[in-house]
Amino acid sequence: MADLHVNDLSVPCKGILFDKDGTLLDLLATWGAWAEIMLEGLENQLEMMGAAGSSRTDIAKVLGTVHDASGKVIGYDAAGPLSMATAEETNGILAWQLYAAGVPWNEAMTRVTAIDKDAMNELRRRRSAVPMPDLLPFLQQCAAASMKLGVVTSDGAKTTGEQLEWLGVAGYFHTIVTRDRVAHGKPAPEMAETACRELGLRPGETVIIGDSNADMQLGKNAGLRLSVGISRSGSPGHLLDADTIVSGYHQLRLTY
Repeated sequence: MADLHVNDLSVPCKGILFDKDGTLLDLLATWGAWAEIMLEGLENQLEMMGAAGSSRTDIAKVLGTVHDASGKVIGYDAAGPLSMATAEETNGILAWQLYAAGVPWNEAMTRVTAIDKDAMNELRRRRSAVPMPDLLPFLQQCAAASMKLGVVTSDGAKTTGEQLEWLGVAGYFHTIVTRDRVAHGKPAPEMAETACRELGLRPGETVIIGDSNADMQLGKNAGLRLSVGISRSGSPGHLLDADTIVSGYHQLRLTY
């Protein structure tokens, strides 16, 4: 069993569970680009309808994104939909904008699904995925310490598999629990319980690392040993249930 050193804590553990977006990969590099395409498509739909309230300011509120003058996504609300919602929830939020403008719900969902398909195809063309700073050295430490690693993500299996491959880190993980594998997503404990079972670990010897409070609550609800929050922005106020908070992987160290 290795010891994870983080801030003033030294915690013995045999396994670590990682959230994906904002924890393994830079969320803006992948989902910022996706959000730009989705929101542009939504704007185009609203403008074709002559709908009011389709200004950039209003559109930016839909997914909790922050835009520069050109419309590029440069930030996001860490407690908002872009960071925390599932694909189905996000598409529902976008479809609601069309429904509110007068489009029947089934047609609104059809249009948003088509925009999403185009956006995902563009991400695949670009292979848009950038690892979080210092992630790879930390994963190498984990491998050297024979840690059992898993991913617990609100994303789907296909997208998760692709993005881990793009990052070049898929081989480090012994289990991947996506939203479509469980009946109840975060913050319910099922994802962590499933991952621990598949890793052959007890919750009390397992740590979770994530960038949302749903990740921290997942750790608490599953009885994990430690919930580590990552906040690159230096504004960790949304990580209310974290046991400890870091700005990056340079603050984590393993001894064994």
